[in-house]
Amino acid sequence: MNLPGGPNHRPTDRSIPADRAMTPAIQRLRSLDLQRSVIYFGFLGIFLFFAVTLHDDGFLTSRNLTNIVLQTAPATVMAIGLVFALSAGEIDLSFGSIVAVSALSAAVAMQSYPMFVGVLAGLGAGIAIGCMNGVLVAYLRLPSFLVTLATMGLFAGIARSMTDLRSIPVVHDGFTGFFGSGKLFSIPSLVLWTVAAVIVGHVVYRHTRFGAHVLAVGDNAHAAQVSGIKVSRVRVHVLTLCGATAGLAGLLYAGRLQAAKYTLGESDLMTVIAAVIIGGTALNGGRGSVVGALLGSLLMGMLNNGLILMGLRVSDQMIVRGLIILVAVAVSLRDGNR
Repeated sequence: MNLPGGPNHRPTDRSIPADRAMTPAIQRLRSLDLQRSVIYFGFLGIFLFFAVTLHDDGFLTSRNLTNIVLQTAPATVMAIGLVFALSAGEIDLSFGSIVAVSALSAAVAMQSYPMFVGVLAGLGAGIAIGCMNGVLVAYLRLPSFLVTLATMGLFAGIARSMTDLRSIPVVHDGFTGFFGSGKLFSIPSLVLWTVAAVIVGHVVYRHTRFGAHVLAVGDNAHAAQVSGIKVSRVRVHVLTLCGATAGLAGLLYAGRLQAAKYTLGESDLMTVIAAVIIGGTALNGGRGSVVGALLGSLLMGMLNNGLILMGLRVSDQMIVRGLIILVAVAVSLRDGNR
């Protein structure tokens, strides 16, 4: 008979800890954060797919790739604001309407006043609407989903009534150059706006007390309140920030198109939400990424561009975007429930 520890004793598999039995590769796979990695794999996969299938259709030309960045600049700016709102456990559905109101406010103001008045009018409209959303959510304790759904319809109607459905031209060269078609050292101004917004947003989100408070509120609002964080104030600030970024996006649209119209921003809701979720921001709050939102916005722009070059109809493009949002939401909820 062999006693435990005797010369013929062999340890069974049960005596080996599971973590030590796993290979390092399996450990890395198990610790992989799917939500944060999907944007990189998705971006690379979609880029390679279009690069191969549309090689002869001009997808890889520098002009086409630059156009993708230019076209996604307003969406990227809006996505940064939405990262803060979702990270705090809130959501803003009204930013598309804010874009139109801000662009029209700036265009109308510049018909009679200098450029800086138009800029203040556009940004001021976005900030005011965002602040109103925040006050309704924070102090009347109304769900942000319902509040911003209501204001989305409200300000969509206001945008239509502001100019009786007419498009307002923007003929101020300084404005269109600064916010749209201009260049600095051969770099398009829209690219500079995108880079500046991402840098400022990332620094504020990751390296300031406000960013830490946003994440704390989104992770556990009650615990944040007990620890001394002004939860209501944070909610007002994140929704005001959403309004401000939507206002800036309205100026970028008006500068690039050299006109303002009530339809500006109408098609951005799905695109921006998809970009933010794909980029790693959790729907239930407490986690987000400004850089991820940038990549998500570029991915959606690249997807739209590639589908157009492939000859797909607008309805087919909407179907593809909807499927991508479904997958992103599924990944986000699955990762958040671990």
